[in-house]
Amino acid sequence: MRRLFGILVTIVVAIAAAVLTWPSFFRVERDFPVAQVVSFRMIVVGALAILGILLLLLALARPMRALALALAVVLFAGAGIGGAVLATRGLGSDELPAPTDTSLRVMTWNTAGSATSPQEIAQTAVAMSADVVTLPETTIETGEAVAIAMRDLGRPMWAHHTRYGEWAADSTTILISPRLGDYSVIESSQDGTSTVPSAVAMPVDGDGPTFVAAHAVAPRQDDMEHWREDLQWLADQCGEDDVIMAGDFNATVDHMSGLGVDGGALGRCVDTASETGNGAVGTWPTRLPELVGAPIDHVLATPGWTPTGSIVLDALDGSGSDHRPLVVQLEPAG
Repeated sequence: MRRLFGILVTIVVAIAAAVLTWPSFFRVERDFPVAQVVSFRMIVVGALAILGILLLLLALARPMRALALALAVVLFAGAGIGGAVLATRGLGSDELPAPTDTSLRVMTWNTAGSATSPQEIAQTAVAMSADVVTLPETTIETGEAVAIAMRDLGRPMWAHHTRYGEWAADSTTILISPRLGDYSVIESSQDGTSTVPSAVAMPVDGDGPTFVAAHAVAPRQDDMEHWREDLQWLADQCGEDDVIMAGDFNATVDHMSGLGVDGGALGRCVDTASETGNGAVGTWPTRLPELVGAPIDHVLATPGWTPTGSIVLDALDGSGSDHRPLVVQLEPAG
């Protein structure tokens, strides 16, 4: 009976470790509460490793040896696989290549409304030589102030937005360099993501990429269905040939499993941070170290663009926002 009990416990622990390590295999990556737990993969890896060490200590007691060793092997295996996944996505790169005549730099930063000053946003965008800046939870009034400040710093921008209500969280603003041409936010943006808005900006003359300033609702228990609908809607925006999407997705690459086509992470879009060594670097919350937080802010692009570098800016953790800016440099493919 004791041996049977040990086998059952080992099987249960193995299944739990497998679900947290490879949730997409079990198709639970967008289900509560697995979705919330796997957002913090590094914490999961650390927890599995610590539990494994504790079980090795328990194995010193002869009556517990066989069970403790079996469970330790299972937990160490889960920690190893989870760590390998993080390493594959990238544990941090802080270099961007020099801009070229054809490169495009995209910056996204959930500014938490008025918590971040327009001047600080502008200075950061100019320092990063950003051509496109997506600002979830930022009103058009703040966006225009940022654009004016950027103009005064020698990098003019046009400000566009989508708004669902009067609160900052009900607004998403996108700044686009005039050198990219004239853009307009299409009316269907008002029928996009469910609770917080996303802005779809298209070139007026049809020449140039479509930019999507994305903001999906957070996967709170009462909003899980809305969250899943938001991710599907964002995936649908990446169905065209020339799309660049950036913002706060409230989702990691794990949550996007099954929503990609033709090799993409979301629709036809690839996750550029994962392609450039920063896919496992946490962008939220700023109170946690980068490798412990959740990488939920992304810049995604269709295959017409090749990511050549990215950086997560941790020097602004005291700015007021609970998100870190992400900057990606892209080059036209081929």
